[in-house]
Amino acid sequence: MRWIWIDKFVEFESGRRAVAVKNVTLAEEHLHDHFPGFPVMPECLMIEGMAQTAGILVGQASDFQEKVVLAKISKAVFFDYVTPGDSLRLEAQIGTIAPEAASTTGRITRDGRLIAEIDLMFSHIDHN
Repeated sequence: MRWIWIDKFVEFESGRRAVAVKNVTLAEEHLHDHFPGFPVMPECLMIEGMAQTAGILVGQASDFQEKVVLAKISKAVFFDYVTPGDSLRLEAQIGTIAPEAASTTGRITRDGRLIAEIDLMFSHIDHN
């Protein structure tokens, strides 16, 4: 089963940067168990949302000719909780891009307030 952890792209500059939005709701099953009585979006899912945002940006830069795979989480720093009702803005920017790999920097904000900084490395895998 696959899950998409972003709702939509609101900005997309090919080969440069992308901004996606994630609206967190109590309809998401994982929030009922994490944590009972105080639902909080797990940090690993925020990393996955950033990986999806940045991964699509990196993949599009090569016209999706190669598979893009998350290779490394270079940085993941969290500054606040995310709870149902929050609307997150995931901003990804390409740092470097080469035929074999790419690096991205990312920020997650809520109402302009910094929630997380997440930097990622991706590997390119030839489809052949």
